Amino acid sequence: MNLAAMDPKNYDAQLEQKRVKLEAAFAEFTPPSLEVFGSEPAHYRMRAEFRVWHDGDDLYYYMFDKALNEKVRCEQYLPAGVLINEMMTALMEELRPNHALRFKLFQVDFLSTLSGEILVSLLYHRQLNDEWREEAELMKQRLSKKFNVNFIGRARKQKIDLDKDFVVESLTVNGKELQYKQIENSFTQPNAKVSIKMLEWAISTTQNSTGDLLELYCGNGNFSIALAQNFERVLATELAKPSVDAAQYNIAINDVHNLQIIRMSAEDFSDAMAKKRRYRRLEGIDLDSYNCNTIFVDPPRAGIDDNTLSLMQNYDRILYISCNPDTLKANLTKLSETHKITRFALFDQFPYTDHMESGVLLERK
Repeated sequence: MNLAAMDPKNYDAQLEQKRVKLEAAFAEFTPPSLEVFGSEPAHYRMRAEFRVWHDGDDLYYYMFDKALNEKVRCEQYLPAGVLINEMMTALMEELRPNHALRFKLFQVDFLSTLSGEILVSLLYHRQLNDEWREEAELMKQRLSKKFNVNFIGRARKQKIDLDKDFVVESLTVNGKELQYKQIENSFTQPNAKVSIKMLEWAISTTQNSTGDLLELYCGNGNFSIALAQNFERVLATELAKPSVDAAQYNIAINDVHNLQIIRMSAEDFSDAMAKKRRYRRLEGIDLDSYNCNTIFVDPPRAGIDDNTLSLMQNYDRILYISCNPDTLKANLTKLSETHKITRFALFDQFPYTDHMESGVLLERK
């Protein structure tokens, strides 16, 4: 992290650099004009992690600054949301004088929401005992007078939830409120306001769709739930069990009735669709009954395997959200054999970094 680069006055210029870089990287595919969705220049991250430094009676958060090649004390953190910054100060005031809570503490993770919830995970190089739980409960009581906060204590092979290990985010998407259970240590989009723009863009690209939607790598149902309104049915896959559990919770809380989640990897599902193998997890699900002419993918940084790319080429429309332009470009080399880009977007999830989130809609040539 280059802390010196985090100057809101420079944000627009940095975003413009990303636009130019992304357009140049994908020029060979002759995409349409790039749609650019910027971020708030400060207090945009709903998640943040800090190491903790012990210096006698003093205790403070720090981050490693690559530009300076040294650790930097962080009393506040510009990218983190206002709620996280407020909790950083209040929490440290609680921890410094409390030996039971600070002893062998090495990291603090924050997970917050636009709706006002915050979850704090305290990570230790020691096993946690009854004294820790008692002191943590007392701290929670004090801080709950000002914050809607929950705490988790973690040590090697140990996890203590004082109440729950998740928050429920509320995002207003095209005027409609969508709620999402977000579990500690599971993937969620860190920039909530840019996430809203991503959801609205995905909805706009699939407006007036017919038939059903297949989604791979659905996570906690973030996109599936928002896109369900545009399709008769949605069939989605996700491998991570905590994410599948959260997705089922989110389907219920958002009252979505045309979405089915299967716990499978994209690779296994591709084999099932190609009739290469049969899977017990697909028993009772009639894949042939789905009329999916649109496929949506939001894969990990490594991109998509060859079998899944071949599967994707069978669909009239491919909606692809990518957190890694390099793997997206590599995948497009294959997909552009059969499809052309008709929408192209940049989502600035991570200001002041080289990271670029992008989206393409591909339609059959």
